[in-house]
Amino acid sequence: MKAGIHPEIKKTTIVCACGNRIDTLSTQDEIHVEICSVCHPFYTGKQRLVDTAGRVERYKRRYTTAAKS
Repeated sequence: MKAGIHPEIKKTTIVCACGNRIDTLSTQDEIHVEICSVCHPFYTGKQRLVDTAGRVERYKRRYTTAAKS
């Protein structure tokens, strides 16, 4: 690696809007994020599946009747 062209890596704290703090390495002193793995709905299990206009029911109806025929 060439000397003098790479940024300095230092200990960094990532701060989420929910208050969670994560220590890591980066070129910045502190990083602020809006959402993290502690408060993200996908990881917390609070994610809702939105079914617009009954697409799932329509799919099930279409292919259950086709399978019976």
